[in-house]
Amino acid sequence: MGKKELGLLVLVLVIGGITTALNPRFLSAVNLLNMANLIGLFGVFSIGQGLVIITGGIDLAVGSMFALLGVMFIDLLANHGLAWPLALLAVLLGGLLIGSLHGLLVTRAGLQPFVVTLCGLLIYRGAARYYTGDATIGFGYTDGLDSVTWLASGRSFGVPNPFLILVVVASVMSVVLHRSVFGRYLFAVGRNEEAARYSGIRTGLVVAGAYVLAGGLAGISTVLLVFYTNSVSPSAFGSFYELYAIAAAVLGGCSLRGGEGSILGIVLGTVLLQILQNLVNILGIPSSLNFAVMGGVILLGALADQELARRAKVGAAGRA
Repeated sequence: MGKKELGLLVLVLVIGGITTALNPRFLSAVNLLNMANLIGLFGVFSIGQGLVIITGGIDLAVGSMFALLGVMFIDLLANHGLAWPLALLAVLLGGLLIGSLHGLLVTRAGLQPFVVTLCGLLIYRGAARYYTGDATIGFGYTDGLDSVTWLASGRSFGVPNPFLILVVVASVMSVVLHRSVFGRYLFAVGRNEEAARYSGIRTGLVVAGAYVLAGGLAGISTVLLVFYTNSVSPSAFGSFYELYAIAAAVLGGCSLRGGEGSILGIVLGTVLLQILQNLVNILGIPSSLNFAVMGGVILLGALADQELARRAKVGAAGRA
């Protein structure tokens, strides 16, 4: 655990302690289990966002991907009678395909990640609304979903399955990011893509790989979120979730300039956001201000990142 992660853990404990002092029910079993479930739901796709940010990119299309993949998933199960393993596989492949498309447009077409994913945000949301005629779609009386429902929204050993899935995903992605050659290349590209290219790294493949992984994790999250809500309203499902992911990644130490971040930090950033949401509710702040709170969190994280970068430059200059 690095200094950033340790500092973030202390911050989580401090804010958790303040929230408990304001309302002891924060530590109730019901609240903690609900928080664990939400941490799992939001943590998986936040990790994907973090991988993209480490390369110096951004993914604004995540929420709209949930809407499009979500209506496809329910339609395949409820209206076409497809077996749930095949529908699940279709959603995962859809996420990987969209991630691949983003990666190709960024690396091959030379478009800015902001532009590519902003267009995706609009296109996927519009496609989802057209797909269902702008109507909410649900499972209805679809049979044979007990296994996948338990997997996506049930509990094992008293712990919500989405949280356990997050633990597995975080463990695998931690190995990928911190213990593999691909992970080292991600950091190298994020710090200085041109220098990485001159050192022999195939930077296009590395950046595209980050978007593919983010798309795959978005596919997993789609299934978890669909069974959390049990229906999909294409105009609202997943709306602004990309902001949540960015906030979690930035809070977790991912620099928006690229080249910095960790999986543990992103998970802790997700935990901190959920505690802040609890604090907002306890203080009686209207839920309509949740996005304002997230915006403030992103701003504070960006300011902190800027200050750390400035101090690092001053320190390097002093040593020279």
